Amino acid sequence: MGVRFPHLFSPLRIGQVTVRNRILSSGHDTVLVRDGEVTEELIAYHEARAEGGVGLIVLQVSGVHESARYTTHVLMATDDACVPGYARLAQAVHRHGAKVFGQLFHPGREILESEDGSAPVAWAPSATPSERFHVMPRAMTEAEIREVLDGYGQAARRLREAGLDGVEIVASHGYLPAQFLNPEVNLRDDGWGGDRQGRIRFLREALRSARKGAGDGFVVGLRISGDELSHDGLGSELVLQSVAELDAEGLVDYVSVCAGSSSSLSGAQHIAPPMFQPAGYTAPLAARVRAVVGVPVMVAGRINQPQEAEQIVAAGQADACAMTRALICDPDLPAKAADDRAEEIRACIGCNQACIGHFQLGYPISCIQHPETGRERRFGVLPTITRRKKVLVVGGGPAGLKAAAVAAARGHEVELHEAGRRLGGQVLLAQLLPGRAEFGGAVTNLEGEARRAGARILVGSRMDGPALAAAAPDAVVLATGARPRHPRLELIDDPVVLDAWSVIRGGEVPRGRIVVADWRGDWIGLGVALQLASRRRKVTLCVTGFAAGEHLQQYVRGAMLAQAVRARIEIVPNVRLYGADSDTVYLQHTLTEEPVLLEGVAGTVLAQGHDPVNDLDPVASGVPADRVFAAGDCLTPRTVEEAVLEGLTVAAGL
Repeated sequence: MGVRFPHLFSPLRIGQVTVRNRILSSGHDTVLVRDGEVTEELIAYHEARAEGGVGLIVLQVSGVHESARYTTHVLMATDDACVPGYARLAQAVHRHGAKVFGQLFHPGREILESEDGSAPVAWAPSATPSERFHVMPRAMTEAEIREVLDGYGQAARRLREAGLDGVEIVASHGYLPAQFLNPEVNLRDDGWGGDRQGRIRFLREALRSARKGAGDGFVVGLRISGDELSHDGLGSELVLQSVAELDAEGLVDYVSVCAGSSSSLSGAQHIAPPMFQPAGYTAPLAARVRAVVGVPVMVAGRINQPQEAEQIVAAGQADACAMTRALICDPDLPAKAADDRAEEIRACIGCNQACIGHFQLGYPISCIQHPETGRERRFGVLPTITRRKKVLVVGGGPAGLKAAAVAAARGHEVELHEAGRRLGGQVLLAQLLPGRAEFGGAVTNLEGEARRAGARILVGSRMDGPALAAAAPDAVVLATGARPRHPRLELIDDPVVLDAWSVIRGGEVPRGRIVVADWRGDWIGLGVALQLASRRRKVTLCVTGFAAGEHLQQYVRGAMLAQAVRARIEIVPNVRLYGADSDTVYLQHTLTEEPVLLEGVAGTVLAQGHDPVNDLDPVASGVPADRVFAAGDCLTPRTVEEAVLEGLTVAAGL
């Protein structure tokens, strides 16, 4: 097993625990928690990854004190009543041979939300504000510091009693231990600040408390950003000094290295780095840590494929690799890699939409490519078919491909017809935009799944009424997608008006100032603006919302907006397109309804959403209405996430 990846599939000793391979799922919020407790949904989520062959699962953060509730769906380890839930989770993971650690956590000033919407009092070393969440914390008293430190020990005891294999102190991403360590945040002049020894004291005491609470032989590790990559964050030299000192004192059994900080927009992008970051870009940070400690070092940061992880481990940059989003996208990644089926791995594309994006919107975790994630109890085992049906899928975009894959995997006879020469729908456009080539992997993955399941796929095959009637299917899945929307506009003197699709495909665009009129605020308007800027056009991006990319996940939006700033793209918010003439674009302010005129314009690009394509009527061709199903944009235009989910839902019910 794992002959292609010998380093990745060798066991790893961490303290008194042996992990079967070097692949781990690092701590990440799932929004599968209720009232601070483990749920059956959370257990099913992690069990799927344990069954898929992962070596180690590190659970999402567990609060060590009531003041650690940074969201309304955080796990809490502050009461003995939590033990049975953690125990059920540990048993489920252990059933499949994986190990499981818990994260011991306090956010300090990094508070996202409260139970009732009122702003809570955030605790921190000093009254130093958080830029990203605009939180002004209160400096902790000596008694509060002691209370929280005791919480680390009590939480560690509970997780050991529950049967977990270890715990991890979270000092990463600018959370409370890092705030104490950081001279830009910790302004105290008592024994908990003042100099480096004062600032490291909280982290040292947290580790000691966890070790005392858990007892001998229980793994206690440390998660820390190798560099917070933020204007006021911890730098790598201070991190290296700190981990070397803590390791020399025998306080850590391993160090888990990541990058970034929750406290700033630029630093936060590294918490779940989008596809603009190269694969494994944090490995050099881990290598520097590994050079100064004698315990195993793990690394997280855009490691999506087993060959990437194998290279990092083989080069000695780290001893294990967190492949968290890769496992969200494909829970069976380790088993496929070990069985020499790496080409079957559903590769994460770093879009962030349904994983970290769902968390930030308060929704349960999922994946746009694999909506079974987070829905394991609903879709983990699909119902057995009672009769093999002839299923006709019309449209080869994400919705159609997912429907074909699932229906064929269940045993139906599936035929998919795509009118175009290539499968993929709008994904074929998304992958052409700057920095988004990886998005095309979604089609590669879905097509591979459909073909391996046995679906017959025909491209350049337009389905019409007579062909549909001749096929005599038992069920029809319409996944015909959408086309660019062209709203009614007042056009004078024949202005140049293009749609975003034609521009993305490389269509001719006049020289001079180009206005991109963006209704949706997603990847299309901002992406087209960046593409035009790369083609040396002066670009003004006009959006109906308060900001460009308003509907993108915030780390993706931040990365794209940074690129827009560097490209000198002008952004005009809160305007709607009204009309144009030969050199002027007419807009209305969405709040005041007052006119906004942009002059000296050579052309206008429409990113005005889409209209559904639903010209085919199977009922008119003799297919009973109760055998016709629709999925994706032909229902109403949305995103890849909804298309794939609906393809799954339809096929699961056939």
